Amino acid sequence: MPILVEIDEDGLYIVCCPLLEGCHSWGETVDEAMKKISEVIEMCLEETKIEDLNTFVGFRVLEVVSNAKASCD
Repeated sequence: MPILVEIDEDGLYIVCCPLLEGCHSWGETVDEAMKKISEVIEMCLEETKIEDLNTFVGFRVLEVVSNAKASCD
């Protein structure tokens, strides 16, 4: 299953499985986060029918350039 791994502002690893709605966890290391998400996936799969899974298409990177000017009034 695809797993998305991010680092939050506190340095924690946030992980989620986009195939399963609400399937996310965290850890202080990538290994800890992956172990926890594995447990969450098992729980989610117990309550999810195969036909209810989201369809994984892939990940893309999108560069966004902002032309907005900040106002400090």
